[in-house]
Amino acid sequence: MEEKKPSLDPSASAPSAPAPSEPAEFASKHVRSNIAPILFIIQSEQLILQRTDQKAFTLMSLLGVFMVFFIVHFPKVIAADNFNYLSGLMVFLYFISATIGLISLMMVIIPRVRNDMAHEDLPDVNITFFGGITQFANVLDFAKYFAETTDDNENTFKMFSAQLYALGHINAYKNKHMRRAILFFGIAILSELIIIMLMTWGLTWTALFI
Repeated sequence: MEEKKPSLDPSASAPSAPAPSEPAEFASKHVRSNIAPILFIIQSEQLILQRTDQKAFTLMSLLGVFMVFFIVHFPKVIAADNFNYLSGLMVFLYFISATIGLISLMMVIIPRVRNDMAHEDLPDVNITFFGGITQFANVLDFAKYFAETTDDNENTFKMFSAQLYALGHINAYKNKHMRRAILFFGIAILSELIIIMLMTWGLTWTALFI
């Protein structure tokens, strides 16, 4: 009786691997949960908040440079023989616009914290903000509350939803003052340029035609 020899081809004897039912990036239970979209949106809102603060710091630096430049040359503007009502109006407009622009930039930079946890269906403390984290006396109390809160998927979803809601309102507040600051910054710079143009035109006219 002839004995059958085992096949040398490993692919013939090894069981075929099951085909993956979904891509690897969606294989996580956390990614398929309803918390994942909120985390992605929160990250986007935080990036918007950081960019808004960076724009405010940059604009404040530029405004400070232009204000120093104008204050240094302000005595020359006042002492010029061609200083007229239009120049005085532009000086007044410049100082008003620069002041309002500076106040608006300060309103953008000042940190803001919202408390939207007063609703009865929300957790008592929002541990996604430092304001809620610092309410605990020690790290053990915080860890215990953190474990109890995140153990319930519904509470976790509501907690991150409250954080997203707060970030959205904070970004809306910052963007409102940022647009106002940009508007008055432009008015201030335009007023300063008009003042310089008037002074230069007066000096040129005096030197050439008088």
